[in-house]
Amino acid sequence: MYEVDFTEFPSTSATVSGQFFERAFGWSVTPYGPHYTDVRAPGLTFGFQSDAAERTSAPLITIRTDDLTAAREAVVSAGGVVTKEPFSFPGGRRFHFREPGGSELAVWCQEE
Repeated sequence: MYEVDFTEFPSTSATVSGQFFERAFGWSVTPYGPHYTDVRAPGLTFGFQSDAAERTSAPLITIRTDDLTAAREAVVSAGGVVTKEPFSFPGGRRFHFREPGGSELAVWCQEE
């Protein structure tokens, strides 16, 4: 199973970005420390990363899977390049990759 289910946006302040969507649209905001905030709306979840060492230069689309190891193998076999090896984060594990055209994406799963 592969399903696009989350987008992570770079931000100069995850807190300020989250507060904006909370005030503007009344959406639910969950901060995960000073540099990361999730925003939830009906049918939509996205996050803001403001840690300069962690944020990407463009929005990061994330794909959910049931098998992170198999997904990593499929990405590499298809010509993708892993840019961040699998790591844990609140809610699961993920890795980042660059597809042959140059866009960076991520694949995640709940803790295995």
